[in-house]
Formats: sequence, structure tokens, C-alpha cells
Amino acid sequence: MNDTSVETRFLGASGLQVPVLTMGTMTFGGTGRHAPTGKVQVDEATRMVDMCLERGVDFFDTADVYSQGLSEEILGQALGKRRGDALVATKLNGPMGDGVNDRGQSRHHIIAACEASLRRMGTDYIDLYQVHSIDERTPMEETLSALDDLVRQGKVRYIGCSNYSAWHLMKALSVSERRGYERYVSLQAYYSLVARELEHELLPVSQDQGVGILVWSPLAGGFLTGKQRRGEAPPAGSRRAANGDTGTMDLEQGFDIVDALDGIARDRGTSIAQVAINWLLRRPGVTSVIIAPARRSSSRTTSAPRPGR
Repeated sequence: MNDTSVETRFLGASGLQVPVLTMGTMTFGGTGRHAPTGKVQVDEATRMVDMCLERGVDFFDTADVYSQGLSEEILGQALGKRRGDALVATKLNGPMGDGVNDRGQSRHHIIAACEASLRRMGTDYIDLYQVHSIDERTPMEETLSALDDLVRQGKVRYIGCSNYSAWHLMKALSVSERRGYERYVSLQAYYSLVARELEHELLPVSQDQGVGILVWSPLAGGFLTGKQRRGEAPPAGSRRAANGDTGTMDLEQGFDIVDALDGIARDRGTSIAQVAINWLLRRPGVTSVIIAPARRSSSRTTSAPRPGR
């Protein structure tokens, strides 16, 4: 990293330090159901990676299902020989083929998915390998045993989970302790000023058990940028214009929050988005906030956000 001014935090109870900002790559590729999210291709992805590494943001998050592997491929090409300067996280669980075993968290699929992700990214290890959601059909012991094997083989360095309930997380940690398996060091979850359900159970149990929180969609799909105001249509080309209201929040309350953020941003001479992100970074238990650039390919560049400024 060329700039060490970006704050870092330990990832859960592990010894791994990560920046408080993570670059999400769901916008890389832009095929299939991920097309409305973004269509960033290799040249632009490389510029984004350049900007992040120059500013000390060296943590990159992807998943095999993002554009059916294309996000992983583009990230691998954008990093190139700088792979050793970065921390790479990816996820598995969703369908990657038509076969009945091309999804889920069976030993069969976990090993196959890991090998495929390694090939797509052109690397021989994954820094953080995460299960993307709950797989109710596979015993937790089988999933954790397979992940433990990948760690012991050196293909994976740390493991985490995403979109878990509190009891699922506690069950997984209990199985790991009882069987002597690697334990989850992180939980990737949805959290923002308009979606605070995480505070009821998941934040307390994560703090108690030493599991770091990686926040996805910290700006609620762009809503907390302030680009859409009460009584206005979503901006053309935005995620909300493409996907509509997902029904995950009370819109009137959401607009009240945006109005309040606008006042704070004006007083501080900053943006609504920066205020929303800084609020998250001051919540107990939050390790890093994942920010996914939404622009389509273009020659325009932007500056990476800096927390606390």
C-alpha cells in the first residue's frame, strides 16, 4: 500500500487487519440478473483497483455468483501481479450450473466451487472464503469440515459467513468449537441507517463471540446517497430505477433520514453518503463497510471515500 492513513481493524478475533473500507465487485461484469447493478469491465476495474491500492484500501470482496464468475475473473485480471498486495474475499453457495450438486454447501460443491474460484481469479489462495447464505439441506458439520480442510490445505486462509441469523451463527461457532474446526471470523450482513435489524441479535452475538461484521449495501442500494428525494422519481440509470422499491424499508422514514443526513452533511461540508458510512463505522462490532462502485464503463474517474474526513 502507498498510503497507510486508512484506518484498519482486526477481522473478528483473528490477527488479520483489514481496512475499514472494502471494495465490493458485484458491479464487475454485468451479466444476467446482475446487469442492472453495473457493467464494469477490465479496464475500468483496473483503474478502480489502482485507486483503492493507492489509498490503502486493499480488501476486495466478490462472489462466484456475481455475473456467474465474471466478477471473479475481472477482479483477478485487475489485480494481476499485485495479488500479493491485496486481500481477496469471495463467497459460495448459489447455483453455478444446472446440476443438483452445482449449488449449496455440501463437501462436493464447496471443494469444486473453491477450485473454480481459484482458477477464475488466477490465484492459489483465498484470504477470506465465505458461505453466501444458509444451506438448510446440508449438515453444518459437513460444511465446516470441508471449509476446515481447505484452510489446512492452504487454499483458504480464513472463513466467514454471510446473511446468517443469530442462531445459525451461534450454532456454527458451537460446531467448530466442539469438533475442533476452523471458526468463522466474520459475518457479512446488510446494515444501514434505514435497516437496523442487525442490532437486535446479530451485533450483540458477533461482539460477544469475536466475529467481525462486514457490511454490505451500507447506502441501501444508493438510497442513502440523497440522489432521490421525497416525491421524486429515482434518477435514470440508478439501481432503484432499474429494480424498483425492494420493500426493505419504510420510505417515508427513509426520506426523513436522508433529510437529516443532508443537514449534517451541509454543516460538515461533506456528502450525505459519507455521513451515512461514517455512522456505520462508529457502530460497535462493525469491522469494514463494503462499497461497490455502480458506474458502467467510462473514462471518468472518482476519488475513493475516506472515513472520518
